[in-house]
Amino acid sequence: MDRTVIAYVIYLAVSIGLTVWVARTLSQNGRVFLSDVLHGNEKLADAVNHLLVVGFYLVNLGFVALYLSGDDTIEDTRGIFEALSTKLGVVLLVLGVMHLGNVYVLNRIRRRGIMEREQLPPVAPQGWTAPRAGA
Repeated sequence: MDRTVIAYVIYLAVSIGLTVWVARTLSQNGRVFLSDVLHGNEKLADAVNHLLVVGFYLVNLGFVALYLSGDDTIEDTRGIFEALSTKLGVVLLVLGVMHLGNVYVLNRIRRRGIMEREQLPPVAPQGWTAPRAGA
């Protein structure tokens, strides 16, 4: 078997494994955060969590597939390690950026919700005033 094909197989196995592991970890641990962001609406938190996981898989696995091809033929075992370290390093960076992007967006939503809660009037309205005639 060609060394380049061996490197591709290892790259796909490790990249897909990492993507699945990160997605499951983010899904399980991010659910509590989503519930807080969405003011305790558990059903909506589960739906958003599932949508985020699907999007995460699509983007990351799409990137892994696009980044699979290489221009160089791998000549020796050292070349396999060099190619894998470059490809897997980039995949890990993309996974990290995707994670930070999700956390940033959710944190912005959370802050907006906190600001809305703080802007509620401190006292409930006690009545209303009729408009003046001629105004």
